[in-house]
Amino acid sequence: MEAAPTAGRTSTDGGLLLLREIEQRRQIVKRFAACFTDYRREDLIEHKVEELVGQRVFGLACGYEDLNDHDQLRDDVALAIAVGKKDLLGEYRARERDVGHALSGKSTLNRLELTPEKASAQARYKKVTYDAAAMDRLLVDIFVEAHEIPPVEIVVDLDATDDPLHGAQEGRFFHGFYGCYCYLPLYITCGDFLLCARLRSSNIDASAGTVEELERIVRQIRERWPRVKVTIRADSGFAREPIMAWCELNGVDYVLGLAKNARLARAIGGELQKMREAQAATGEPARCYRELVYRTRKTWSRERRVVAKAEHLAGKANPRFVVTSWSKERADAETLYARIYCARGDMENRIKEQQLDLFADRTSAATMRANQLRLYFSSIAYVLLNELRRLGLTGTALARAYVGTIRLRLLKVAAVVTISARRIRLAFSSVFPMWQLFRQALEKIRKSAPAPA
Repeated sequence: MEAAPTAGRTSTDGGLLLLREIEQRRQIVKRFAACFTDYRREDLIEHKVEELVGQRVFGLACGYEDLNDHDQLRDDVALAIAVGKKDLLGEYRARERDVGHALSGKSTLNRLELTPEKASAQARYKKVTYDAAAMDRLLVDIFVEAHEIPPVEIVVDLDATDDPLHGAQEGRFFHGFYGCYCYLPLYITCGDFLLCARLRSSNIDASAGTVEELERIVRQIRERWPRVKVTIRADSGFAREPIMAWCELNGVDYVLGLAKNARLARAIGGELQKMREAQAATGEPARCYRELVYRTRKTWSRERRVVAKAEHLAGKANPRFVVTSWSKERADAETLYARIYCARGDMENRIKEQQLDLFADRTSAATMRANQLRLYFSSIAYVLLNELRRLGLTGTALARAYVGTIRLRLLKVAAVVTISARRIRLAFSSVFPMWQLFRQALEKIRKSAPAPA
């Protein structure tokens, strides 16, 4: 038996055809590329910014986290098709050494990431800057545009997570809770949609910067949906007076975890005792819920509704508390805790998709600006795959699949690429087990929006 890379013009990422169809209809990469400013001389450019950005985003979507990978991927015809290159085989490159390479290599992509904020046409190598505010607006725009009819109510989830660091990156600090040097990125989502991915140093409170992010996100949403009701949901790291006060002043509701303390524990002492006795009698966890009106001695500006869960597990009490602006008429204590607050756990799956499947924690560049751009690249890759899930996979076996599963089943597919004067043909294996679902997804995407001109 022999094995060698001699199959010719074959791609291991034939499923990029699906992402190409999404991009043609939603223009996500094109709009993302518009957030960059290119100071390079136009007569010397072989790879436009849109092509560079597309190559990076599609590469991440297919599982290639390192720029080094692109020294081989620059010859992948399927990737060149997805990016939108005209010269798919690199036959007309300016320099002889580049002939045969349709896409850019690692060095060009590296310069894209490492351009400083104030670069200009006078810079020697790094001349493509990015506008972070425009990228932030794009994430919210994509979310709003996905809804043909404005929703009556939305729930916006917030969470912070660790991004471990193993070098001397700018903004690197030791975090006692996570026990390592790390960044502390802030994620904001609504359902499966990503609204914000903000890289932050870890020498801050988990809620730092939340009000500023909520101000711009809620304002942008209400510009399109002026009547929508907004509720924010987060764990106890976000139960801070500035956040709750801002919500109350701006007509935004909140459902936030509240850290337990001695006063709160005493308030439900009777319920905890009853649950201990019930658990001892049955051997099963016992819980009940209670309404409280609570105010801290120093930090809160007013009394607020608190829902308490008095629970006793085998061998220990497990009290939990939630502070909320929701009224009792809107949701009783058990409903608020068990059905509304606990549902925030699904947001952690979105963070896992970003970090485990799309390499959002690949922040090894020296500066925070470069690492934030890497986080944007991962975010846009997630948005593309989520659009594939939303437009192409609804009603299928992969309707709720993680993006890593979608990539494994539908994107990492070998295809023989044939290019003629009239057409480009991708030939898949006759024993491709997901072919029927692949074709179904392709048809769904094409029906979801008019074909591009």
